Amino acid sequence: MRLLMAVAAASAPLSVSEIADVIAVDQPRASRLVQQSVDLDLVRREADPADARRTQIVLTEAGTALIDGFREKRRTALNTALAEFDESERTELVRLLSKLAEAWPHA
Repeated sequence: MRLLMAVAAASAPLSVSEIADVIAVDQPRASRLVQQSVDLDLVRREADPADARRTQIVLTEAGTALIDGFREKRRTALNTALAEFDESERTELVRLLSKLAEAWPHA
C-alpha cells in the first residue's frame, strides 16, 4: 500500500529507485514490490519519454480504484472518530498534531 500511495502522491511518474527512497526500502525490495504490483495489475511500467533506458511506474485503473477506496475508508473512519469532538477540541487536536509533525525527526 505504501508503494501505491507513493506513486499516487507523486507529481510525476517515479522510477523504482525513487520509489525505494520514498518508501524507505532498498532498491531490490522496491523492485520486488513493483513486480508484485505489476502482477496484481495495480501499476504498470512505462518507458520514460526523456530517457528510454529508464522505466517509470504508474498506477493502473485498478490501482487508482484501490487507492481511492482506501482513502475513502480512512476519511470515513476519521470523520467517525472526530464526530464527538467539539470545535475547540478539534482546534486543539490540530495544534498538537502540527506540533508533533514539526518535532518529528526527519533522518
